Amino acid sequence: MLENKICIGICVTEAKFTNYPTWILGDSQNIEIIELSASKQNKFELQKCHALLLSGGIDIDPFFYNPALKDYPNKPLAWNRERDQFEIDLFQSALALSMPVLGICRGLQLVNAALKGTLTPDIEATGKQNHRSQGGDDYIHTVTLIENSLLANITGVIEGTVNSAHHQSVETIAPDLSINCWAAENIAEGIEWKDPTNKSPLICVQWHPERINNNNTNPLSKNIREWFLSEAIKYSK
Repeated sequence: MLENKICIGICVTEAKFTNYPTWILGDSQNIEIIELSASKQNKFELQKCHALLLSGGIDIDPFFYNPALKDYPNKPLAWNRERDQFEIDLFQSALALSMPVLGICRGLQLVNAALKGTLTPDIEATGKQNHRSQGGDDYIHTVTLIENSLLANITGVIEGTVNSAHHQSVETIAPDLSINCWAAENIAEGIEWKDPTNKSPLICVQWHPERINNNNTNPLSKNIREWFLSEAIKYSK
């Protein structure tokens, strides 16, 4: 039970956005959602929030992690550099405020790029198995969590089954981050701070906990949501 009303800022995405507020709200009457979007340019509303959720969606413009990259398999018809910059600015502002951050799918990639990591532009092009959704259905696969990582401590598991819908992944991890979860073929499925001392609470996952099956009971969804909201409550006090 949440003791105080909290405000969660969620970045608006073109990809199944309603799943995010539905998941965060659950059956609670004590949560307010603030939609943050490049089209509104409402970064100032982050000041009202107690936590930031970086959502999934379109590939990040390579300008932010490998400016020489101009083409790759399965790239979007057009990138959205305005959204990228808006959300990088939001993320940096959240860090300055020591605000909790949860990154999902694209959100994980954005955090890694914002902190000077790089991305593999297309997993299949490197000879690895596709992690994209097929026919509207997420790709289902197993993950192995790193023991004693924050993610493992939050979820209470060291392996599980998740749902992915991405074709990019972490290539070089940002200097301040560490990988906390792996899929087969050495594909990173989660990241967190290497040293969280005096930093914003941060968890990023490559899968979609907001729409995973049994998200009310699956610890790779339920426990992440509970951790995120509990950190937001701490921040609000």
